[in-house]
Amino acid sequence: MSSLISNINGVVQYVLGFGATVMLPIVLFILALVFKVKPSKALRSALTVGIGFVGIFAIFGILTDNVGPAAKAMVVHTGINLPATDLGWPALSAITWGLPIAPVVIPMTILINVIMLAIGQTKTVDVDLWNYWHFALAGTLVYYLTGNFWLGLLAAAIITVIVFKMADWAAPLGSKYFGLEGISLPTVSSITFWPIGLLGNWIIDHIPGINKIHINPESVQKRFGIMGEPLMIGTILGVLLGLLAGYDVKGVLNIGINLGAVMFILPRMVRILMEGLMPISDAVKDWLGKKFPGRKDLYIGLDIAVAIGSPAVISTGLILTPIAVGLAFILPGNRTLPLADLANLAVFCSMIVLATHGDVFRSVLISIPCIIGDLYIASAFAPVITKMARNVQYKGSATSTVTSFLDGGNPLRYWLVQIFNLNIWALILIPVIGIIIWWIYKVTKKDVYGLDDSNN
Repeated sequence: MSSLISNINGVVQYVLGFGATVMLPIVLFILALVFKVKPSKALRSALTVGIGFVGIFAIFGILTDNVGPAAKAMVVHTGINLPATDLGWPALSAITWGLPIAPVVIPMTILINVIMLAIGQTKTVDVDLWNYWHFALAGTLVYYLTGNFWLGLLAAAIITVIVFKMADWAAPLGSKYFGLEGISLPTVSSITFWPIGLLGNWIIDHIPGINKIHINPESVQKRFGIMGEPLMIGTILGVLLGLLAGYDVKGVLNIGINLGAVMFILPRMVRILMEGLMPISDAVKDWLGKKFPGRKDLYIGLDIAVAIGSPAVISTGLILTPIAVGLAFILPGNRTLPLADLANLAVFCSMIVLATHGDVFRSVLISIPCIIGDLYIASAFAPVITKMARNVQYKGSATSTVTSFLDGGNPLRYWLVQIFNLNIWALILIPVIGIIIWWIYKVTKKDVYGLDDSNN
């Protein structure tokens, strides 16, 4: 068994070595051919999508390269001294891919996806193989805490099904607000907060006074003219972040210009990606129309990075950066020192922003309790994540405690792990959360789908 897993792991590591920007065009090219797209058109579309992702990741890299050091400077200025250091999601993904569960998760996830599509239980065709590590992490955490490999695989399978269902649920609003027609976003680190965002938005709707406050890029631009354009908002937020980090004039202006550039360029990269994706999406629709006249469109599952082009998402993420540092400093019992993942708060909040239709004010309010939960969960998972890191001999883990602020603090994974640990409260919450999710779906259905109960 161990030799088989080792062989599979070798193949997986080789394939992953191509990187997401190479793997995704290959997968989409094959998918396009399956749905009868002409080879020349399929090739051009797949390459255009790949080029779009190169642009998105390059601009997103500018965002993280600027926000990361500024966030670390803020941490230094606050004098936070906490024992569990945040490695960030890139390190955690590398650790996860190096452990036994991960190689098996890729074929298992593909099989689950095919079965769910065949029986009509999902509309998401998840081509984002790289991000299957999110499912593998849930399984690995269960494996490490229970010692049972098969329970780990079961946990990975369960979170896969949950995420596909939630991605289907969010896709119609993503199409309308983010402009991502025919796309769903099955990324655990963001889709987990979709129902929380809907619930929080509904609660704010029913709080007198607060429900009258609306701040989004469109209203800001309308009110403030050129100063409200995404380019200017990014520059202003960058300058404020530089000031909070204690930068000198040169540093403040540099981060301001760079974040203004991110706000200006990133949506254009998303449009390039969508240009390449549309022929494939149209081919899928045509094929479905012929083979399954009564079935609605499929969605192509992509990395959450395609949603980061929204100015509201970037703005919310930047505002949350100093808030997260402050919360880590004041929360009693918190052991997590947020560092690497502070640059990725836009990923964390993206589905909350979607649930509020881009209302930055509401998104920040809803995100604060979620950040608090993430910090405490990341602290609770620090011992097992440290053990995982040491088992793959990850640098820096031998002599210190490590964790991951966002993915290590994800509440869906934490709940799933506690269920497999037979925690009584986690088990009791299964029907409770099930009922709450059903209720959220019912009361927000009109907002998400434009439907009422009579259209059920």
